[in-house]
Amino acid sequence: MKILVSNDDGYLATGINELALALEKVADVVVVAPDRNRSAASNSLTLKHPLRVSEVAPRRYKVDGTPSDCVHLALTGFLDFEPDLVVSGINHGANLGDDTIYSGTVAAAMEGRFLGLPSIAVSLVGQKLEHFATAAAIASELVQKIARAPLASDVVLNLNVPNVALADLQGVRATRLGFRHKSEQILKDHDPYGRPIYWVGPAGEGQDAGEGTDFYAIEQGFASVTPLKVDLTRHSALGDLSDWLGSP
Repeated sequence: MKILVSNDDGYLATGINELALALEKVADVVVVAPDRNRSAASNSLTLKHPLRVSEVAPRRYKVDGTPSDCVHLALTGFLDFEPDLVVSGINHGANLGDDTIYSGTVAAAMEGRFLGLPSIAVSLVGQKLEHFATAAAIASELVQKIARAPLASDVVLNLNVPNVALADLQGVRATRLGFRHKSEQILKDHDPYGRPIYWVGPAGEGQDAGEGTDFYAIEQGFASVTPLKVDLTRHSALGDLSDWLGSP
């Protein structure tokens, strides 16, 4: 199996290097990742200037672009082979619930799915992140499962792993996305010249975080695997929308 690895924390991040090392034990791995931290880049592509790629080690490349740029570039002509799978991560922090809308980690996996490949996004959940090896081990298990039994063509797996030693992990659960309370207020400050500046506030805590959600699984010490669909259409609302559009 040939695997393309990317992320949104940049090619020097601990997470992506732990992931690549673990996956190299079960597959051929090539890394194409941003040259710096591009967290929360979502699905953005760079269209107004060319992308530059540098080889930093054998089968390791950095790109002056977004996570989606990296995967798009790799799969549409940069690589001289087509990978079998895209794995994005290990993200330094959670991608639970509505985090997935903003996440560059999830976006890189989705870009792989857009281009026809099964994909996994991997994140380590916690504050003082230490146990990247745990997330890497679970990601490796999922990769081997995919090799034995391929995913449906429209599914991206969103894997979140609690920041615990592998021996302390309670297991792996299939989950749905929960969602957070709205974000905290922006943080207001001033630059050295007295001009106002603003920081986006911290993400809210889990609101829909009950049993069955990704939030709940993590809280209970389990790794969470959520199947995501690229199709954002709310199909159940189409009939009601048609009626609404036809009303006076």
